[in-house]
Amino acid sequence: MKWNIKGSCLVLWACCLTLLSAAGAAPRNYVVQGDIVYTPACGEAKILPQGYLVVNEGKVQGVYDKLPQDYEGWKKQDCRGKLILPGFCDLHVHAAQYRQIGLGMDEALLEWLEKYTFPEERKFSDTAYAEQVYGDFAAELAKCGTTRSAVYGTIHRQGAEILAKKLAERGLGAYVGKVNMDRNAPDYLRETSADSLAETERFVKAPVWTDLVRPILTPRFAPSVTPELLQKLGALAKREKLPVQTHLSENKAEIQWVAELFPKIREYPKVYEHFGLYGDTPTLMAHCIHMNDAQIQEMVSRGVYPVFCPESNLNLTSGIMPVRKFLQAGAKVALGSDVGAGHDLFMPHVIVRAIQVSKVRAMDYPEEKALTLPEAFYLATKGGGAFFGKVGSFEPDYDADFLVVKTPKALAEHSVAERWQYFIYHGSSEDITARYVAGKPLRLP
Repeated sequence: MKWNIKGSCLVLWACCLTLLSAAGAAPRNYVVQGDIVYTPACGEAKILPQGYLVVNEGKVQGVYDKLPQDYEGWKKQDCRGKLILPGFCDLHVHAAQYRQIGLGMDEALLEWLEKYTFPEERKFSDTAYAEQVYGDFAAELAKCGTTRSAVYGTIHRQGAEILAKKLAERGLGAYVGKVNMDRNAPDYLRETSADSLAETERFVKAPVWTDLVRPILTPRFAPSVTPELLQKLGALAKREKLPVQTHLSENKAEIQWVAELFPKIREYPKVYEHFGLYGDTPTLMAHCIHMNDAQIQEMVSRGVYPVFCPESNLNLTSGIMPVRKFLQAGAKVALGSDVGAGHDLFMPHVIVRAIQVSKVRAMDYPEEKALTLPEAFYLATKGGGAFFGKVGSFEPDYDADFLVVKTPKALAEHSVAERWQYFIYHGSSEDITARYVAGKPLRLP
């Protein structure tokens, strides 16, 4: 008996040492010194060479040119010579399309869905396949420095729950959606209205959610959901206070199709509005390419986020979102990779493409000034981060989501702003040496 007590004490002591070691490896209060860059406002780059980022219990306490005496005794991470940037926010990405990146890019939207996307999404009825692909997706997302995302699964509830678990295991923040489709889809991806609603209700109550990973209602787009199901999803969103994500005005053929399917409403945004899925709760609308001024103003008044997905819009020949018009109207614009119609999860590449396509549009519409780097960077950090709360900036009380980034030694004599530009335009995920969400380091393979 004495031996058992002694053994138990040894085990308890070992556990305590392990916990203390873990706590020491990831302190909740610490200081990071490095070249800090963030955008507190759209178009405003705040740069602190060899500045100090103070993290207190997972939140930003502040950033300083000189470390205040109150924090002198805190644990310090010396990242001098490296960039300290907010983590990236991807507000529109299809995890189930991760393995079809780059496929079918000669097709337009509706043909691409039929030939490539739907056959791939069918595979996620197999939970073993979901485990593998979603695990790879979450690992790649973390590696790319995307600390927050709004993610689509498929119609398969169990697979979507696996997706939520994989993101949580990596320490990422995300909204995750089980897709709804009860019409205009292949038989193998078409649910009954009753099953779609019941499975969605089970999904939002599933024991997989954390403080960082939460559910979001995800009707695929209006053509693939019956009015009856849209009505019930709107009621569910209101009852459970659930956010919503879907697609809007991506393709001209799609817009005409919506008008034919909803003849009494016809106008695409009004369809979602009619069913309580357009700003009644926090709402993300991807693409928003072909919208008139009145529709843009209505979107702004309802607080709906238009999500700019430049790579996919080019790949599927959908058009160029008039992003400057949205910004001038006061819209809460965010950026999305839209993988797999987009071909890259690395958000700096999406930032660059957003700038480039805005320049192309400005050639024909000179009144729509092209995006600058501080503006596009804002959309990929604080702009999209606002959907999660105080995320995407280094202002006090924001979640401490940040990246540590190395740049080539050959650039050591360049300014911080120039090295930041270099990373966005020419860097890669290999340049990110550390990633944090709410002050905690992300787990990589």
